Amino acid sequence: MRFDKSNLVPNLVSVSVEKSDGKDVLKVIKDSVVKDADEPTFVKIKNSNLENGIIEVKVLSRLTKTAPAFARGFIGVAFRINEQNNKFEAIYLRPTNGRADDQFRRNHSVQYFSYPDYKFDRLRKEADGVYETYADLGLDEWISMRIEVNGNKAKLYLNDQKSPSFIVNDYERKYCDRQCWALG
Repeated sequence: MRFDKSNLVPNLVSVSVEKSDGKDVLKVIKDSVVKDADEPTFVKIKNSNLENGIIEVKVLSRLTKTAPAFARGFIGVAFRINEQNNKFEAIYLRPTNGRADDQFRRNHSVQYFSYPDYKFDRLRKEADGVYETYADLGLDEWISMRIEVNGNKAKLYLNDQKSPSFIVNDYERKYCDRQCWALG
């Protein structure tokens, strides 16, 4: 599905169309009122109805001039968003972690969560290391994301790799009530 600004609905973000290397790209910035991690900050595509399928997108993360020292350049994809925008799943990247000198931070480069009940902190506490992993990522680099969603599984492929960088199994049964699957 191709999109333009007319079929996009921002949720706690600002969105604009800008040029990058001669191509139109979407610039998305989290609203400054959002202070917590793993909140419903996304741009929703109108009239999309993906329960199972493939999502492909290229993303680029840059820190804003006012970003705090602990900023990680969060960027990713939310899917299975309900009509009220209060239940969804997401896989996101932390590009500054991908090449950090600290292995603990590197291990937190890619993350899955299910909003609102299973944010990263709860998943890390209850299933440490299962819903996050390492990937070679960096700021100011275009990153290809391909997410294959099928039933209670999701596979993330980065930068056209043949094998998935990240696999999420059994999340529906464990972490997402059926309302999460009611798409807007």
